[in-house]
Amino acid sequence: MSGPLQGLKVIEFGGIGPGPFCAMMLSDMGADVIRLDRKADKGKDRGEGAFLASGRRSVLHRGRRSVAVDLKSPADVQRVLELVDGADAIIEGFRPGVMERLGLGPDVLLARHPRLVYGRMTGWGQDGPLAQAAGHDINYIALSGALSMIGRSDGGPVAPPAMVGDLGGGGMILAFGIVCALLEARSSGHGQVVDAAITDGAALLTSIVCDLKALGMWKNERQANLLDGGSHFYDTYECADGKWISIASLEPQFYVLLLEKLGISDPEFQRQRDPAVWPTLKRQVTDIFRSQPSTHWCALLEGTDVCFAPVLTLEEAAHHPHNSARGTFFERDGVLQPSPAPRFSRTVTDRPGPAPFIGEHDDELL
Repeated sequence: MSGPLQGLKVIEFGGIGPGPFCAMMLSDMGADVIRLDRKADKGKDRGEGAFLASGRRSVLHRGRRSVAVDLKSPADVQRVLELVDGADAIIEGFRPGVMERLGLGPDVLLARHPRLVYGRMTGWGQDGPLAQAAGHDINYIALSGALSMIGRSDGGPVAPPAMVGDLGGGGMILAFGIVCALLEARSSGHGQVVDAAITDGAALLTSIVCDLKALGMWKNERQANLLDGGSHFYDTYECADGKWISIASLEPQFYVLLLEKLGISDPEFQRQRDPAVWPTLKRQVTDIFRSQPSTHWCALLEGTDVCFAPVLTLEEAAHHPHNSARGTFFERDGVLQPSPAPRFSRTVTDRPGPAPFIGEHDDELL
């Protein structure tokens, strides 16, 4: 692999969700990531995570090597210690205390390898009243406050599919934390523990709402605010063909263009930032967009300063001309997946290789 993290070696203790996503991000950027899988799953068509018909995992496990180990075996723990001795960072996602009981906690590993960055991925964090409780993405973003903001006013909160918590607030924050700690270790000569809790990361993603609340511009009710679908100029709308589009005409000049394109001359629409008229104006805009199919609105609005985009499925997104031109998605082994991001002008990243079979690199690495 090539990329800005080429030369970095990371050991990933096998898990699901945010840990593998963090490892994928680092691998996508050129790091050599070695995943430690359960020896009991070697040769099986199932185990930690989803598998393709070929027996390979996909997307979250792409681009790295795999060795199969039994962490309850003293001999295998010794092999793991030897692997870690040559690594820059590790990723683990067990409940607090598990790695310590296995003899692989930070005290042991940092004593052997003082420059090691020890990345820990949990839902609730390494400490606190809920540290030992089970949970999943929806629970973490609920406790962080993020989930309360997502959904329609006439229904309950709607959970996004493990993106805000596990991936954004969890794996991405851990990847950022690991790189920060690695940069610091260059000057200090010392590694450290990175405690990445999904609740903390999801809370961090609410920063813009905290800002708006401080300015008196955000209510706790869903769809009552500027950026949550409360206004008529920042929302999604259904078209005559049942497909949906998005509008975000926030700035005055973009809003004027929206009214022009939609043929709206009603003077009430001049009260753009008055929440009192938003429900009435939204009903009119809803009727307008429902009068024509999505193809009509794409032809009229896409590429203009109205701030418009169709709401696409993943398959549709992959074939949209803009995403096609940038190579935003690619397909490997019949699996559609996003390309590495962000992009670099000099240390260009390769297209990630496939996910490994469990234990595929035992002979090479053990």
